[in-house]
Amino acid sequence: MERTTCCVVGGGPAGMVLGLLLARAGVEVTVLEKHGDFLRDFRGDTVHTSTLTLLDELGLWPRFDALPYRALTRVRLRLDEGEVTIGDMSRLDAPHPMVAMTPQWHLLDMLATAAREEPTFTLRMHTEVAGLVRTGGRVTGVRLGDGSVLEADLVVACDGRDSRVRAESGLPLHRYDVPIDVEWFRVPRHPDDPDGGLGRVRRGRFLVMLDRGDYFQCALVVSKGDDARLRAGSVQVLRDVLTGMNPWMTGRLDAMTWDDVKLLEVSLDRLTRWSAPGVLCIGDAAHAMSPIGGVGINLAVQDAVAAARLLAHPLLAHDPEAVDRAGRAVQRRRTPPTVVTQTAQDLAHRRVVAPVLDAGPGDGEDAVPLPFRLAQRFPVLQWVPARAVGIGVLPEHAPDFARRPPLPLVAPAS
Repeated sequence: MERTTCCVVGGGPAGMVLGLLLARAGVEVTVLEKHGDFLRDFRGDTVHTSTLTLLDELGLWPRFDALPYRALTRVRLRLDEGEVTIGDMSRLDAPHPMVAMTPQWHLLDMLATAAREEPTFTLRMHTEVAGLVRTGGRVTGVRLGDGSVLEADLVVACDGRDSRVRAESGLPLHRYDVPIDVEWFRVPRHPDDPDGGLGRVRRGRFLVMLDRGDYFQCALVVSKGDDARLRAGSVQVLRDVLTGMNPWMTGRLDAMTWDDVKLLEVSLDRLTRWSAPGVLCIGDAAHAMSPIGGVGINLAVQDAVAAARLLAHPLLAHDPEAVDRAGRAVQRRRTPPTVVTQTAQDLAHRRVVAPVLDAGPGDGEDAVPLPFRLAQRFPVLQWVPARAVGIGVLPEHAPDFARRPPLPLVAPAS
């Protein structure tokens, strides 16, 4: 039987940031990742303004800046009549006023490399959690897929919206009704194509395209349940929808099959209690976010920073009661920004996106949601979505124990 002070389940952005920060405090921390690498398609590949500031504070900006990324500074909406700008990152007062688009595995490799430089950090790949271990009503560790047990003073669930730890914890969950799903796919990009973040709105259609250099990562928003209807027919129907919205895509979708289109079943939920004795949930395990605004990663990272700051000293003292109090403090700290963001996403679902989808396709005037019209008429309002997406409601900053001067470049961890 092995033992660690803090067991972090899940090697995504929240888990890796939490592991790195706790290790810099001197806490013995073990991060468990069920996969053998970080190579996953159709993950959120955005690194937000507040996260870039955090990387600066951690001394990791030079390493991040050496990664391949595309800087997204403006978000635009394309109509038949032309383009309108709805968000302008350059208006943000931040060291790096942008959203950086980079494959998430690059970010996670960089964080893993930095964390491995700390003597109290351990990352175990190919390690799946099968369940929680309890002693006298308290979670005291995890049972692994191979039957072994890893004991811990605290187990932190960072294993996403389908969290096994969350399911086994029995913590109560509140769900929102969500009227949409998203189809994820890629479209080849040519040098003279539009760049940056681009939305395309027509009656009955809502498409988001994120510039990834040689391709667009695309999200076609559909009504809940429409995926099954679409897949029952030929993929040509989807091709026709896309080329009808963007004629310049003609010829680029001929090789597309349904295997190239991934369904993201959009959910919006939140634990009403994030912790119990010996266990804490953060990130998507505590609050699954909609892809609207792409802010889920931002909130997850900020949860991790707050959790590290509040948990470090109780974990170093091996004080169970103090650890549990700190877990409750994490929820108190992070619930307000979560509620504000989810409320805004719920309103966007019902008042912006759903009316566009319900309008029905046709040749009539484009259904331009009112917030977008206002942002175009009054450019100063473009700061609002930029702030909401890039920084968020309550940005967190690195605790003093985790800050470092700029670190030298090193080879990636994997």
